[in-house]
Amino acid sequence: MKSCTRFVVWVVVALTLVSSMAQADTLKPNIIVIYTDDQGYGDSSYLNPESKIKTPSIDRLATEGIAFTHGHSSESVCTPSRYSLLTGRYSWRTHLKTGVMKAEATGLIPDNRMTLASMLRDNGYSTAMVGKWHLGMEFPGEFGQRDWSKPVEDMPLDKGFDYFYGIPASLNYGVLAWFDGRHAKIPPTQFGAKRDNERHVDYRIKPPYYQSVAELKTHTDRTPLEIAPDFIDNKALTRFTDKAIEWIDSKKQEAKDGSPFFVYLPYTSPHYPVAPLKEFWGKSEVGAYGDFMMETDYHVGRILDYLKEAGLDDNTMIVFTSDNGPENSWKERITEFGHDSSGIFKGGKRDIYEGGHRVPFFVRWPEGIDSPGRDWDKPVGQVDLLATFSELVNFPLPDDGGEDSQSFASLLTNAKADYERVPLVQSAYGRFSITEGDWKLIMPGDGIVNKEFPSRSIPATQLELYNLTQDPAETNNVVKQHPKIVASLHNQLTEIVVSGRSTPGKPQANDTGYWPELTWMTEEEYEAAHEQVQ
Repeated sequence: MKSCTRFVVWVVVALTLVSSMAQADTLKPNIIVIYTDDQGYGDSSYLNPESKIKTPSIDRLATEGIAFTHGHSSESVCTPSRYSLLTGRYSWRTHLKTGVMKAEATGLIPDNRMTLASMLRDNGYSTAMVGKWHLGMEFPGEFGQRDWSKPVEDMPLDKGFDYFYGIPASLNYGVLAWFDGRHAKIPPTQFGAKRDNERHVDYRIKPPYYQSVAELKTHTDRTPLEIAPDFIDNKALTRFTDKAIEWIDSKKQEAKDGSPFFVYLPYTSPHYPVAPLKEFWGKSEVGAYGDFMMETDYHVGRILDYLKEAGLDDNTMIVFTSDNGPENSWKERITEFGHDSSGIFKGGKRDIYEGGHRVPFFVRWPEGIDSPGRDWDKPVGQVDLLATFSELVNFPLPDDGGEDSQSFASLLTNAKADYERVPLVQSAYGRFSITEGDWKLIMPGDGIVNKEFPSRSIPATQLELYNLTQDPAETNNVVKQHPKIVASLHNQLTEIVVSGRSTPGKPQANDTGYWPELTWMTEEEYEAAHEQVQ
């Protein structure tokens, strides 16, 4: 009788453990990362009370989650920020030291480099990317001599994603088609070029297109782009949102049964071309740009509405942020509309100042966030997503993965968490800064001359130090008043650069040796320091 009773008890215990394990699996959140393109801090009406652009859906992510008001992209331009977000590693550790990639290039992320997608896929997630990639792809053949029956290589499906629908890069770089997996159903066999944008100071990508470069050249002397005949720039937001919802819907039941999903949804807005659909014209007080932001907000709302209707809302985490600050036209909007896309911050896209990389950064997760509606005003970075997600799925990162990623998961699940980030490094066209607590040190730069776009040239600069708590607009350089702080940050930045990582762990190698943008040290000093920490 006792053995029978003991057997029943063990059965009950076993069933309880199985039930607990199943429940633990369901606690892994579905994850959606929505990544806007060139959206400034001041383009969210939650962060900017004086904003003349209303973003109610984006604001919901803050009011129903956490607003990281000191949240940063790792760079102030596109490609490197995307690399860091996906890999948890600063992009200047790769061969790309400044600027961005074109559509066609060897992928910046090697196949063996851990990404958000590969880590989550290895931990039971279905993974999808819908939107703009801009990290390099290899296309079949050469410009004007493609064989589109062959697959695209070195692309999202090789970096941990099960599904890809989107475009290779920014619209101004060409090879424009709606790629579904490794092929476009309608390939980019025609040729077009930028057209004047009647509603904004940039350009449009829209028909008519031409059968050859020679035919195109009879109409324009602008750079030819490879384009699919069905491609129109203003369809991107609708298509990307439709496809993301369609894919999530195909995984809905799996998610409810405990097999979560991850979606990386990088939009093309409000990056040039500023091309809102006609139904959004006049919706804002900031011209075409404001209308484009409001269309973006509308599509974020579509995602939220779908999750609610599908019964996926509670255990789906949405991370919303932007790849860098606003494009140069932000200056004109101040004069013309009284709207500052950088908010109170200095600079914009391509700048090392806060306006270049302090961006909207919201996380909403109804089932997992303790005390939603909070702001967190200390530094965090997009580079931190890999470590944060890995902690949430209970997967320790290896030494050669996410070398610059520090988890902020505790801030989500515990409103009273004691959290302090290791120094956060930014880069802008090769110029470096390091932020620790209140203090930000900007290293000197030799300057960059941009002959094609003179307004984007970077002037030579000196060492700068700012107290971001007292002077968030970076108006008062106090480098001379605080030599000890300068020395400390200087030394920490050097160690972060040469050791191949900024977080605790075994030192790692950068992908290259010394490079000229490390203006504060010589090649000999770099090699000596690198040898010392390895």
